[in-house]
Amino acid sequence: MKAVVFDKELKLDKNYEKPVMQKGEVKLAGICNTDYEITKGYMGYKGVLGHEFVGIVEDVNSDDKSLVGKRVVAEISYGCHKPDCEWCNQGLVRHCPDRHTIGIWRKDGCFAEYITLPTEILFEVPDNVSDEQVVFVEPLAAACEIVEQLHIQPVQKVLVQGDGKLGLTTALALNAYNYDVTLAGRHQNKLDIAAKQGVKTILSQDLKKEPIYDVVVEATGSITGFEDAMALTKPRGVLVLKSTVAGSKEINLAPIVINEITVLGSRCGQFKPALRLLENNRIDFKPLISGIYNADDAIEAFEKNKEKDTLKVILKFD
Repeated sequence: MKAVVFDKELKLDKNYEKPVMQKGEVKLAGICNTDYEITKGYMGYKGVLGHEFVGIVEDVNSDDKSLVGKRVVAEISYGCHKPDCEWCNQGLVRHCPDRHTIGIWRKDGCFAEYITLPTEILFEVPDNVSDEQVVFVEPLAAACEIVEQLHIQPVQKVLVQGDGKLGLTTALALNAYNYDVTLAGRHQNKLDIAAKQGVKTILSQDLKKEPIYDVVVEATGSITGFEDAMALTKPRGVLVLKSTVAGSKEINLAPIVINEITVLGSRCGQFKPALRLLENNRIDFKPLISGIYNADDAIEAFEKNKEKDTLKVILKFD
């Protein structure tokens, strides 16, 4: 089968071995910045890339065949489910020390014609949600994770920093929950995508570095963005780290102590709330799609993903 594989280099393998179903797994037909980071060495992963997808269930290795023929999406992690695993027992499989994460850790990803997955992490897609929209369920679920972790009061002001895929998705999600959210970024064309769906926007250069926001979501992935977030968060406010900030620059963390700011790390989320938002037409992700490429053009698609103005690139496996 065709598969986009990373093993020291990115390549399209047209003869990759088709996966064999294990008990309770399904076969599915299947670009995120995480995929790009893996090609630079992130997680030390080797194998088929990809974790954002929609597919059709072809077969199920169990007596229950109810999912066969259904259009589904899958959460990206599944746990060990051992009786003594405190994380799995709490429904937090994404923190299980013995977890598998699709296309990132210990499990081949979805950039292939087939993938096998446990039925427990599959979700049937509502009929009124298009394939293009479903591709965004994983990042949308990550955005909804903020609402699961943090009780945001209706009167509180929220700022999302960063107008890339992550920032846009987070702002659109919080706006769909009717929070008072403002998106700050450096690109007017990207801010306009959010503005057309009712999100307040502002160019980063026009932000006054004053602590006026109850919640600041840092989605720039830069040390400067983190420093700005500290300056913009009210005393006793919450600074949510949605992107991984890495770098060698020293950071003055004194404002966190002085202003008693809570720093909250936030990553993967549950899929059901994200699917409900899409089913109820609360968010339109079509303007974020920068291109749809056939699997044969996967390398070209990855190059497109690197371009500055690119938001979401989709791979199509026929």
